[in-house]
Amino acid sequence: QVQLVESGGGTVQSGGSLRLSCAASGIALNAASIGWYRQGPGTQRDVVATIEDRDGLGEVIHYADSVSGRFTISRDNAQNTIYLQMTSLKPEDTAAYFCSFFPPPTAEAMWGQGTQVTVFS
Repeated sequence: QVQLVESGGGTVQSGGSLRLSCAASGIALNAASIGWYRQGPGTQRDVVATIEDRDGLGEVIHYADSVSGRFTISRDNAQNTIYLQMTSLKPEDTAAYFCSFFPPPTAEAMWGQGTQVTVFS
């Protein structure tokens, strides 16, 4: 049974930083394409950052335009955990953040419970 558990969210002032973690069990993340997503109030869940394992290219990292230069996605294969380092946070970054695979799975069982990030000005 695959389980993804996000943590590290919180409430911070604009300009602050947070580091989110996503611990996986039931599956090894080292060869998987993975991503961080977020869902704000009344909005759909959007991709924030991804690490894709592409044959012949190795890892390819991509960021949404809104977070490029401020967020960094990484993974620790030994810990079977992925991270999202977030800096220069803005109020518009306020959302529930989720980790999962990429492309985003449709099965809800492949998603964690999320971790809330709130940024106030």
